[in-house]
Amino acid sequence: MAASSDTGVDFRTRLQNWLPKLVLSPSLAVMLIFVYGFIAFTIYISFTDSRMLPSYEWVGWQNYDRLFRIREWNIALNNLAIFSSLYIVISTIIGLMLAIFLDQKIRGEGVLRPIFLYPMALSFIVTGTAWKWFLDPAIGLENTMHLWGWTSFQFNWIKDRDMAIYTIVIAAVWQSSGFVMAMFLAGLRGIDNEILKAAQMDGASNFQLYRRIILPQLRPAFLSAFVILSHLAIKSYDLVIALTGGGPGNATALPATFMYSYTFTRNQMGIGASSAVIMLMTIAAIMVPYLYAELREKS
Repeated sequence: MAASSDTGVDFRTRLQNWLPKLVLSPSLAVMLIFVYGFIAFTIYISFTDSRMLPSYEWVGWQNYDRLFRIREWNIALNNLAIFSSLYIVISTIIGLMLAIFLDQKIRGEGVLRPIFLYPMALSFIVTGTAWKWFLDPAIGLENTMHLWGWTSFQFNWIKDRDMAIYTIVIAAVWQSSGFVMAMFLAGLRGIDNEILKAAQMDGASNFQLYRRIILPQLRPAFLSAFVILSHLAIKSYDLVIALTGGGPGNATALPATFMYSYTFTRNQMGIGASSAVIMLMTIAAIMVPYLYAELREKS
């Protein structure tokens, strides 16, 4: 009897150990196939002569060599440099200012915080469409000002080749600043008040408190904001398509729009795959050091 009871206990223990693995195994299999499997397939396609359909004729680095000779790709990279730098810097500054403002224990914080966070709940398609209506000279801000009698007012950036990229920045900053604010606000609320009180007793001004104590302790929040915003900037596609469609011309084209165009419109799947691999490598170059630093700190 004792042996049979021990066997039953061992079976239940093994079942308890294996049950979570059995439950998670379908999700893990789907992720391995449809995420990492397709990543590997894209990398392979980037080394083949694929056009409308996948091809298995190996061409080596030829697609990458051709990619950097394409004018549209270089324009997309230049646009990404402008968009990402302004997007990251402005979103970080606005998010930090909003977090400092809410950290003053103001009245109505419970109302203001959801208002600032609301744009992040919207999809980039909705954001792009809304800002397209707002910035369109025929129906948006410019038309409204004309109806109010300010006929000399002009704001046609969305139609201007030189200024259109900045409309993407405006819409993206509007959507992401509240999320950055939430990260900084969590960091501010996690700072020990005893340290701040001790510094104030020593005669430190508010400027010195922020410069020497508060901002240095927000370093993890700054790093997290940079990583997340960089990832969003590199893979931006739906916002651009909804707002400007990549135009006028190629004025707002980004690597993601280039990849889609060459893969599905121009039937240059090998070129499109190589651009996707470049984007993946750029994101990995940002994410891997960040994850390594986080894991090392926890260990």
